[in-house]
Amino acid sequence: MPDAEPEPLPDDPARTAEKRRLAQETKNERQVWIFLAYFLFGIHIVAFVMIYAVRHAK
Repeated sequence: MPDAEPEPLPDDPARTAEKRRLAQETKNERQVWIFLAYFLFGIHIVAFVMIYAVRHAK
């Protein structure tokens, strides 16, 4: 039984561009999660410093 679509060749420019786009999208998503983690960590540090400052204020 013949395939509905022929499998594109490995050097197909459309397939290469799609793989490159997916790789870049994955990298961007990872960078967003890292940024979010640093942001949330920073908020906690600021909160702890503020709590310390309020508790030790005279």
